[in-house]
Amino acid sequence: MNRPSLHWSRRKFLGLSATAFLASFAKACTPAASNSTPSLRVHSNQRFLMTADGQPFFYLGDTAWELFHRLNRDEATLYLQDRASKGFTVIQAVVLAELDGLRQPNPEGHQPLYNNDPAQPNEAYFRHVDYIVDQAEALGLYIGMLPTWGDKWNQKWGNGPEVFTPDNAEIFGAYLGKRYRDKPIIWILGGDRNPETELHFAIIRAMAKGLQRGDQGRHLITYHPVGGSNSAFWFHQDDWLAFNMVQSGHSEADTPNYEMTEANYGLQPVKPTLDGEPCYEDHPIGWNPDNGWFDQFDVRRAAYWSMLAGACGHTYGNHNIWQMWQPGRGPISAARTPWQEALNHPGATQMGYLRRLFESRPYTELVPARHRQRAGGRECGRQDRAGRVRARPRAHRDDGIDRDLQA
Repeated sequence: MNRPSLHWSRRKFLGLSATAFLASFAKACTPAASNSTPSLRVHSNQRFLMTADGQPFFYLGDTAWELFHRLNRDEATLYLQDRASKGFTVIQAVVLAELDGLRQPNPEGHQPLYNNDPAQPNEAYFRHVDYIVDQAEALGLYIGMLPTWGDKWNQKWGNGPEVFTPDNAEIFGAYLGKRYRDKPIIWILGGDRNPETELHFAIIRAMAKGLQRGDQGRHLITYHPVGGSNSAFWFHQDDWLAFNMVQSGHSEADTPNYEMTEANYGLQPVKPTLDGEPCYEDHPIGWNPDNGWFDQFDVRRAAYWSMLAGACGHTYGNHNIWQMWQPGRGPISAARTPWQEALNHPGATQMGYLRRLFESRPYTELVPARHRQRAGGRECGRQDRAGRVRARPRAHRDDGIDRDLQA
């Protein structure tokens, strides 16, 4: 299928990774720690996010799915300090974790539930979660908290077991909502699963209802789907869904994630959107090391493609960090770098440059420049691994004045 060729600035917006540019932004991308985490809401233009005090909020996420489950307190603090120093604003982590999170205890020896019952949470486990949430707050970070990974309500693969019903999903949601009502939280439902039955829909909507009852509607809620999928497919009309999340995933070397971003941009009612799980740095392409590995270019390209198509932010991921892999743990999908070492992979630092570049302009006034298109050529795009050249999306001011967004 022929994909749209999207024009980009002659100023070579995506070419601003030269040494001089990086040096000019390096200092700005190391923010001071802050315990100021005001509540979040959807921007008045319905395209972006903002804080309760009226400041634009750039969602720059990191996938740390196993943070609560696999890291002890010292390790969690190290991880959070590193991500804050690199300019991240949101840490996406799962309460009932993917990697046998119901049966395998956390580093303090606690499982999250008694009898695998969501209506019977284990207070000791949640004190560990509390500690990590508090550390994130002290650093000015928000937690994108998934109540559960999807195998606990739709076990198409993974460890499971399925433990949720609509009744206990609402109870568990209300428990979490009340416990973290006054904390810097963004709720993320789903957990790499799509709803397929009426029961699945009922569970998700019941959990959303419980979260809103528990936190009195103080926090935004979104939904994390399977790779190649989009929360808008099922929940765009649901009032609880504050913004859409897509997952462009890890299956191809040049997935045009801007297409889903652009599709969501045209939906009614208008809601913000972002790619909540693009290709991970140091992940084998298509889960097969013979295909090569996604690198800093791949994660950087996904970020700029989606942002210039109208996203409200972006999520970075590192294949070793989401699972907190280290020697002695069985690697998932050929993880090969200890997570502490992977913290310094270059793609993570470059996400901070992305954020600072957009924040240096009135980015909430930008809209995708669909009316400015041309065929991709060598002068306006970088070749992918197959030798093809892709043009990049361009953004312009909502008042019709083109913005090159150069430094």
